[in-house]
Amino acid sequence: MLVHLKNYLQAKLPLSEAQFDALAPLLLPRHLARQQVLVQQGEVGRYGAFVTQGCLRSYVVDKKGKEHVLQFAPENWWIADQYGLIHHEPALFSIDTLEESQVLLFGPDFYQQLPQLGPPLQTFFYELQQNSMQAMQKRLIATLSATAEERYLDFIRTYPSLAQRLPLRLIAAYLGITPESLSRIRKELAGHR
Repeated sequence: MLVHLKNYLQAKLPLSEAQFDALAPLLLPRHLARQQVLVQQGEVGRYGAFVTQGCLRSYVVDKKGKEHVLQFAPENWWIADQYGLIHHEPALFSIDTLEESQVLLFGPDFYQQLPQLGPPLQTFFYELQQNSMQAMQKRLIATLSATAEERYLDFIRTYPSLAQRLPLRLIAAYLGITPESLSRIRKELAGHR
């Protein structure tokens, strides 16, 4: 799993062996079973994850018991409740596995150690956090103003490997629509091809 991360990072930035060797002890390789909870909404989370194989999701459950998916994390994606992790606060959302997964877990010390890892890694993780924030802002705006079809097309652009891999109900929970509406949208789009 660490080799997978090393290849991922080397494709994105200049990374020395010493820098990777300083990063590696901050990550715990783990095999997670399908539907295993990594972080529970309302409890202090201990880990975030880099996914080397499988798929995780972050989600909230509203007062009526309805799930709202915030993010999917397939291979080469990072996922964490950063605020809760850094500040040792109750998690704003849950994170669990949708498939059997191989991950590299990181804890709060990961963020504290970033300055010691050197400029390339520190800059990379800073940009990763900025990209995450921008993606969430775009997603919020789309949720408020885009049509369900536009949100589905954006989902396909963001997660090209997941459209056929995930059940309709999970994609619908991400889009904020019913599975029946998603099925109709997919049929309409297939008819336009």
